[in-house]
Amino acid sequence: PHALRLSPDRKSIYICAGNHTLPPFEVQRNAPPQTMGGVRAEPLRATLPEGASSRIPPNWDEDVLLPRQWDANGHATGILAPGGWVAKTDPDGKTWEMFSVGYRNQYDMAFNADGELFVYDSDMEWDVGTPWYRPTRVVHATSGSEFGWRSGTACWPGWMPDSLPALVDVGPGSPVGVEFGYGTKFPAKYQKALYICDWTFGTMYAIHLLPDGAGYKAIKEEFVARTPLPLTDVAVGSDGALYFTVGGRGTQSELFRVTYVGTEPTGRADMQDNAGLERRILRRTLEVYHHTAANPQPVIKAVWSYLNHSDRRIRYAARIALEHQPAASWQERVFAEKNTQAFLTAAIGLARQADADVQPKLIAALSRVPWDTLSEPQQLEWLRAWELTFIRLGAPDDAAAARVAGLLEPLFPAKSREANRELCNLLVFLKSPKVVEKTLALMAGPDELTSQELADLLARNAGYGKAIAATQANQVDQQKLHYALALRNLKTGWTIDQRKAYFDWLQSARGKSGGNSFQGFLRNIDREAYENATEAERLAMESFGARQPYKTPELPQPVGPGRDWTLDDVLALGDKVQSGRDFKNGAKMFAAARCWICHRFAGDGGATGPDLTQAAGRFSYKDLCEAILDPSKVVSDQYRAVTIQTAQGKTHTGRVVAEANGSVTMLVDPEDPTKLVTIKSADIEERTTNAVSLMPRDLLKTLNEDEVLDLMAYVLSRGNPQDGMFRRRRAASSE
Repeated sequence: PHALRLSPDRKSIYICAGNHTLPPFEVQRNAPPQTMGGVRAEPLRATLPEGASSRIPPNWDEDVLLPRQWDANGHATGILAPGGWVAKTDPDGKTWEMFSVGYRNQYDMAFNADGELFVYDSDMEWDVGTPWYRPTRVVHATSGSEFGWRSGTACWPGWMPDSLPALVDVGPGSPVGVEFGYGTKFPAKYQKALYICDWTFGTMYAIHLLPDGAGYKAIKEEFVARTPLPLTDVAVGSDGALYFTVGGRGTQSELFRVTYVGTEPTGRADMQDNAGLERRILRRTLEVYHHTAANPQPVIKAVWSYLNHSDRRIRYAARIALEHQPAASWQERVFAEKNTQAFLTAAIGLARQADADVQPKLIAALSRVPWDTLSEPQQLEWLRAWELTFIRLGAPDDAAAARVAGLLEPLFPAKSREANRELCNLLVFLKSPKVVEKTLALMAGPDELTSQELADLLARNAGYGKAIAATQANQVDQQKLHYALALRNLKTGWTIDQRKAYFDWLQSARGKSGGNSFQGFLRNIDREAYENATEAERLAMESFGARQPYKTPELPQPVGPGRDWTLDDVLALGDKVQSGRDFKNGAKMFAAARCWICHRFAGDGGATGPDLTQAAGRFSYKDLCEAILDPSKVVSDQYRAVTIQTAQGKTHTGRVVAEANGSVTMLVDPEDPTKLVTIKSADIEERTTNAVSLMPRDLLKTLNEDEVLDLMAYVLSRGNPQDGMFRRRRAASSE
């Protein structure tokens, strides 16, 4: 929890709190919040407790189409919407109303003379260099506003129509105190400025707010700076000076006073802004409806005509008012709407609030909107409406998914970077057969950061020193990183060459720089993409050098003594595997028996054999014993050995991992994925299938009885150390 502010009418207290602070009241839900992105089985419903209310419809959610990655270093793992929040309460703290949500870690806020609230939000500096990084920024926090911070890779871009954008991006830093310059003996421009303090870079900015429609636009000016100057807070003194403090974390605390020396007038200026007042009054009139009405029809009638307003903030305020009313009372009006902008605004609201049975009609209505008639912002709204239709109302059936994919495929790639990101996400979600080819073509093209964009980027960051500027200059193309993040989810539709191109790109990205989590994110993207590949693709990637093959650590040695275990011997131990086993020792024996070289388990291991993590879902104890002790009894076609004799008189025995372009590729050493042989099909004289498994026998020969049992329990546990097999046996009672 951070700052407290009196409301402009001095009857309420506003409080802002960062993303790790639970909301001031518990929202009752009919379904748990999403933790990984993606679709729900049923629409989310929320009920507020007595004495609580919310200007934002309280069924806030992650609203991310594809699974997120949490921060690679574990920061804010498990933290869900609404993230950081601003709420107001009565002087006794008995009633609470949520006012604004979706912040990372906003430290302070202030009201201007017109009663509008402005908040200075933090960045997540470990994300620098990624497309989900959001700089520190100042936002105009209106009633019901959502600013889209989500943990990990799930942050919403500022254009998303179900959120509001920043007024100004400040850059990397640590936001602290915020105050308007009202009462200073400064020139008028500086009396009206919003002063924001950055602890990390020792800079105070003057943010000059200019009325702009129903809101404002902002200009950032460096006001005070020094190294070091660990700013903490700012206030206006009764003498007309601006005071600020520095210190914290072991640094020297000091108090400074800022006064004006010059010839410009410093008399009290008019603090209120009359320019654009009509639009702001209209927005506030719509915000009065940010609650559920006893009779929704007058509210629907009052706000509907503003769903197509040219001002984004007015459209937003109208939609939030609409979403507070039961969806059944206005959903048919959405489908009858002829104005494209009004339909898009209402469709987004309907996707967020309707029951799942509305989805077919919403899919049909969105399908009728012609892409070419939409402006670029409307195209993004249309794409977001599709995403919310699937996130909130459920995954479409296969036939509907194919139809929507067929509608979107010709649009990708689009003209704008933002549209391409969302089209890629949607086509991956819908399992489009064309998305891999199209996306890899974009990833193979030139970086989309032009020389002018790079120059602007460096200029914007010049105040942060050469190290920051150099980091920015060596950043990976964030558009391509977005594509890599999306494609990691796709399990089908790849060729070997496409997989290789994908992992080659990830390998090249590791040479770029970024925040503290940047390399970790790349490793996690690589790992998840690898796990979602087929076993043949995994092997090929390691063999072709596109992904470094798994390096087995030095194998541990069993205690022994071993013995010549037979199938009957191990089967006879079946009762003993049920309890009293040692999970850690089982993991150790998985390596000691050389299983680790060929098989993955719980996300680690080799790739030449099948992943054994879920083996217990396929094999009983007896089946597992047979697979280990008599590997040739049942051999899957996928892992069957083949002997090929060539016209040149050479013989190769191994596992076929690929057949394409007139050649056959074989793995000839199951313990070394780099030992591949490629043979032209025209050179093959004879090809026979072997009955003998490539898996060696006698893997248990060096293990004693407890070691065998621990190994078997480990494989059967699916990597769960809490499995009942690892409960210790109770000693026999003397009674």
